[in-house]
Amino acid sequence: MLNTATILATGVYAGIGILIFIISFVLVDILTPQRLWLEIIEKKNMAFAFLAGCVAIGLSIIIGAAIHG
Repeated sequence: MLNTATILATGVYAGIGILIFIISFVLVDILTPQRLWLEIIEKKNMAFAFLAGCVAIGLSIIIGAAIHG
């Protein structure tokens, strides 16, 4: 049954997951030798775009599994 506590908990967990995802992605961007967005947008580097996509999917799976328990 959906009640306000369930909806609030879902919102809080979603917010925590999104915040962790953003922090993790920025950390990956800092740790790569080149700037990801510079390589993807200006230089049209498909390898970096693929790397960024894989990192985003991997982080999402890890964060979702950690929150789910």
